[in-house]
Amino acid sequence: MGNNHCQRSVLAAFLMLFVGLNASATTLQVVTEDSSYSALEGDKVVGVASEVVEMTLAKAGISDYHMALYPWARAYDIARLEANVLIYPMIRNSAREALFKWVGELEHVTPSFYKLRERRDVVVNALEDASHYTVGVVRDDSRQQYLEGKGFNRMVVSPNNLDNLRKLISGQVELIPMPEREAREQCADLQIAFEDLESVYTLDELSKGLYVALSASTPDETVQRIAAAFARLKQEGTVDKVIAGQ
Repeated sequence: MGNNHCQRSVLAAFLMLFVGLNASATTLQVVTEDSSYSALEGDKVVGVASEVVEMTLAKAGISDYHMALYPWARAYDIARLEANVLIYPMIRNSAREALFKWVGELEHVTPSFYKLRERRDVVVNALEDASHYTVGVVRDDSRQQYLEGKGFNRMVVSPNNLDNLRKLISGQVELIPMPEREAREQCADLQIAFEDLESVYTLDELSKGLYVALSASTPDETVQRIAAAFARLKQEGTVDKVIAGQ
C-alpha cells in the first residue's frame, strides 16, 4: 500500500508539472467568421483582416497561434469564455466593452438595410417601418442585439451574412442589415450584381469600429505586445492600406 501511494504521488507530481508546462506555452487561438474580411481557402484562413492579424502577430513576436474560421456565434463564444483567444473583426460597443481586451480598430463601418431592388412593395422611411418586414440577421451579431432592443420580432437568424443574402434572394427575408463592403463581397460570392440590391435605410446608430480583440482572461503581457504591434502598423498606415486592398 505504501508503494502504491508513493507511485500515485509521483504520478500526480508529474501530471501537475505537465499541465504547468502546457499552461506556460499556450497556443493563441485566433478565431473569425466568413466575411469580406476573412475567408477559407483550402485549409488556410485568408482575407484582408486576416492578413493584418498575421502581420500584427509577427511584429509582436508571436508565432505559436492557430487561425480558424467558425460561424460567428461559435467564434464569439470561444473568445468570450476561453483564455488566450484573439477574435476579429468585431464591432466594439458598450455591451461588449468589459467582456474583451481591445487591440485596435480595423475599420469604421455603417450598416444599411438592403432589399431586392425589384421589391417595390418593401418601403422603409424609418426604423419602425423596417420592423414590419422579415429581417435576416446573424446569430449573436451586434445587429441582431440592436434590433431586438428596438422591438424587432420578425427576424430570421442565420449563421453568417452569406446565408442571409441567399434568403433575401429566395424571398425568405425582405431586408438584411449590412455594410456596403460586406454586401458587395457577398454579391460577388453568389455571382449576382450588387445593383440588384437597394439600400433603403442607413443604421447610423450602428456606425461603429470593427476591432481586433482578445479574450478577457488573456494575460496582460500578451495583450500589451499585440496591441503595441497593431498600433505601430496602424501608425505606419499599413492597416488602412491592407484593409483597402492596396
